[in-house]
Amino acid sequence: MVQETITIRNESGLHLRPAGDMVGIANKYSSRVMLICGEHTMNCKSLMSLLAFPVCPGDEVTVECYGEDEEQALERIVTFLENLDKERGVKA
Repeated sequence: MVQETITIRNESGLHLRPAGDMVGIANKYSSRVMLICGEHTMNCKSLMSLLAFPVCPGDEVTVECYGEDEEQALERIVTFLENLDKERGVKA
């Protein structure tokens, strides 16, 4: 298991479009990819899971990955979250 904690810095948080993009990215990896925000743990491979709890600007989130390609998955998801404004509309 690998994990990294970052702060969401974009002004919109994790809403429908970036959540959908993140699901597409996470599904490219065989590892389990989870996003933890406060007391909530979300499956990054499930849009409904990501949308069930709001992730707002300024929130600290932890990305946890478990599996064969966990380091690659962690790096890609963290990069995506750190660059949400720049990656708007980017296809997975």
